[in-house]
Amino acid sequence: MTLRLIPFFIGLGMGLTACGNPSGPVVTSPMENPYFKATDKMVTVNGVSLRYREEGNIDAPTLVMIHGFTSSLETWDALAADLSDDFRLIRLDLPGHGLSGTDPLSDYSNTRTVEVFNAFVKALDLETPTLLGNSLGGLVAWRAVVANPDIASKLVLISPGGFSINGVTETPVEVPMMVKYYLTKAPEAGVKQASAALFGDASKVSETRISQMRDLMLQPGNGDAFVARAGQFTLPNPEGDLAKVEQPTLIIWGDRDVMVPPEQGQEFANIMPNAKLISYEGVGHVPQEEATSRLAADIRDFILTTETP
Repeated sequence: MTLRLIPFFIGLGMGLTACGNPSGPVVTSPMENPYFKATDKMVTVNGVSLRYREEGNIDAPTLVMIHGFTSSLETWDALAADLSDDFRLIRLDLPGHGLSGTDPLSDYSNTRTVEVFNAFVKALDLETPTLLGNSLGGLVAWRAVVANPDIASKLVLISPGGFSINGVTETPVEVPMMVKYYLTKAPEAGVKQASAALFGDASKVSETRISQMRDLMLQPGNGDAFVARAGQFTLPNPEGDLAKVEQPTLIIWGDRDVMVPPEQGQEFANIMPNAKLISYEGVGHVPQEEATSRLAADIRDFILTTETP
C-alpha cells in the first residue's frame, strides 16, 4: 500500500502494542496551537480548512511542497531553510493531516484530495509553480497535473505513490485493526519504530522529530481521517495517466526505501515522457529529512536549469 506508513505497519507487530499519553499539545483551534507559526495561514477550499506556510523569496520561482501520509508540512523544515533564498516556498497540510481540518464529506479518495489540492493552488493564485511531493504527496502532485495540465510547470517526485503495492489496485483493501489502532492512538513506541523505518540510517531521526510527528498525528480528527483515507485508498494501473504528464519531472528515490519499492522509480521514469530518475544510496523514504543538502542541490539545479516546453 503506497500510503506512506501502511505497508510497514501491517507487519510491525510489537511496536504498536504500547500506548501512551500524547507527548505534547492537542488543541482544537489550529491558530492556538504551538505548531502554528507566524508564517502560517488558513484557507478554506472546497469546504476543507487547510493550514499552509509561505516563506522564502517572493520574487523567485514558486515551489509547492506536499507531504506524505500521516505527516505534515513540518517534514519540509530543513529543506525549506536550505531553499528559502532561491524559491518562494508554499507548503500545506493535506486534509486530515497536521493542523488542517478534516473533510466534511469524509471523502479522502485520491480524486477528492487532488480536487482540494488544485483548488488550493487556484485559491492562492499560483501561476504554474513546481510541485514537490513525497509519497502520497508525490501521487497528489502527478495526479494534479493529469487532472489539470496547467496547474504546474515542473514536478519533483520523491518516492511517489502510483503503482500497485501490497495488493492495492483499483479496489481498496481492508484496514487491519492493528493499523487502525496505530493511526488513531499513535502509541509512542509504534511512532518511534515506524519513524525510524522511514530512514536508511535510523540514527538520523531525532527524539524531537518523533515527538513532533506524534503530536500532530494526535490532533483532533486526524486519526479517524487517517483510517478513512486508508480504507478508501486505491492504486489503479497508472500507466495511461503517467504517459500524459508532459511536465519536466525529477524523480528521487532512496535505495533503502522500505515503504515504496525503489524499483518503481524506473517504472515511473520509463513511462513519463520527460522524467529523470536519481537514486540516493543509503537513503530511505524521506530524503527531505535524511539527505537534505543533496536534495536541495538537486532540486535547485533541476528547477533553475530545466526549460519548460
